[in-house]
Amino acid sequence: MAPRIPKAELPAEMAEALARQLGSVPEPVEVVFNQPAVATSNLEFSAKVAAWDQVDESLKTFSHMAVAAQVGCSWCLDINYFAALNQNLDLDKASQVPNWRDSEVFTPLEREVMEYSEAMTNTPPTVTDELSASLLKQLGAAGLVELTVFIGFANLSTRVNTAHGITSQGYSEACQVPLAVKRPQVSDAG
Repeated sequence: MAPRIPKAELPAEMAEALARQLGSVPEPVEVVFNQPAVATSNLEFSAKVAAWDQVDESLKTFSHMAVAAQVGCSWCLDINYFAALNQNLDLDKASQVPNWRDSEVFTPLEREVMEYSEAMTNTPPTVTDELSASLLKQLGAAGLVELTVFIGFANLSTRVNTAHGITSQGYSEACQVPLAVKRPQVSDAG
């Protein structure tokens, strides 16, 4: 699928830097660069989000992937597999995030983080006091604030990419992890 909005030409220096860093220029940047002020602000905020350090990188990566799987953003799943490889995360776990409820590989904390990610992504959000209290106890106040805002940022990214029609760009091929597809949940009403 081609993006719904044409790609804009990036400044050569920026395009070269992104290509060096990631192997190719990310389509979301090319599309959003139709409005350079929005693109620049988004890149700056993304860099600041990436620098936050109160929560383990694997938890944040898995949370972003859980959001992406729920929203249906194959680009975000794709780039987060690539991130998992570059962060030396467990790629077997990363490959199972879209189906984490059926997998035995995740720790209780990882499961709670993905549950929280999905609960925040639901419309309306379905975060419970019990889940928040458990994560507060495990991550501390600063960690839970960071995780919550990180998940909000993941929702922004996944929803913008999906609305723009941006799909997987092949980043996951570098780590030889097939792009997972979230299995539909079986309804209890059947």
